[in-house]
Amino acid sequence: MSAQRYYYLVASQRFLLEEEPLDEVLKERIRHYREQEKEIDFWLVKQPAFLDSPELTEVKAKCPQPAAAIVSTDKTLITWLKLRLEYVITGEFMAPSATIPDPLASLEAVH
Repeated sequence: MSAQRYYYLVASQRFLLEEEPLDEVLKERIRHYREQEKEIDFWLVKQPAFLDSPELTEVKAKCPQPAAAIVSTDKTLITWLKLRLEYVITGEFMAPSATIPDPLASLEAVH
């Protein structure tokens, strides 16, 4: 599998999942995608493992933990979300790679 560019928006889990109406925003996006017959290309990842990669050390240091991220292959979506949410960090990475084998991996323990 060749590496693909992923875009992300990361913030504290508390902010993204409790303080912001993120579920409403994502439901609206999903509805929009279905109307356009577009495949879903974004995912919500709690405690994203990609933040532990050496190239994202600074991002992890700036983001309150535990973190949550929206990861997408669509840069426009991440830009759109950033305009609607405050206190977020955005960026991009290539995966799979030696330091990020799975772009959607979570460090959260499964209960």
